Amino acid sequence: MQLVVARIGRAHGLRGEVSVEVRTDEPELRLGPGAVLTTEPASTGPLTIETGRVHSGRLLLRFAGVTDRTGADALRNTLLIAEIDPEELPDGDDEYYDHQLMDLDVVTEDGTEIGRITEISHLPSQDLFIVERPDGTEVMIPFVEEIVVEIDLQEQKAVIAPPPGLIDDRADVASDRDEP
Repeated sequence: MQLVVARIGRAHGLRGEVSVEVRTDEPELRLGPGAVLTTEPASTGPLTIETGRVHSGRLLLRFAGVTDRTGADALRNTLLIAEIDPEELPDGDDEYYDHQLMDLDVVTEDGTEIGRITEISHLPSQDLFIVERPDGTEVMIPFVEEIVVEIDLQEQKAVIAPPPGLIDDRADVASDRDEP
C-alpha cells in the first residue's frame, strides 16, 4: 500500500536541502537516511534520502543526486510516497494508522448503525472521525477513549458510546430544549 508521508517545501541553503511538510506519525521510520520514496509526480522520483536534520522545528532532507539550490527548487511541492505493508501496526497499544480506520463501520454499543468513517481530521487537541451517515449527512466523532470504546479491525467496525447530543438529530435536540 502506498501512503503519502511528506510534501517537499522550499529549498534551504545552497547545498540541496529542502524543507518538508511531514505527513506521517513516524518520520524517523519513513523519512530516515537510505529510505527510497516514490513521488508524485512520478517523473521526479524515485528519491533516496541522503541526510535529514531538524532545523528551527522543520525537517530538512537532502536527496542523493540533489547537490544545489536549483535542484532542490525543482522538487518543490513533490509528494513523497512510501510503500507500507497494510498489515503493519504502530508500536503502541490502541494506536492505528489512518488507512486502518478509513471505511470502518461506526456503531453504538447497542449495535445501532451510525455510518462509515470517510475521513480522519488531526486537530491539535484530538483527532476526529468524520462519519458519513446512511442519509449522506456527516457527523464528527472525537477519537477519544471515553467515546470510541472499541476498534475492531477484524470486524471492520468502531464501537462508540456517544454522550447525549453528539449524534442526535438537530430536531430532537432542539425539541428537548423546548420542553419545560
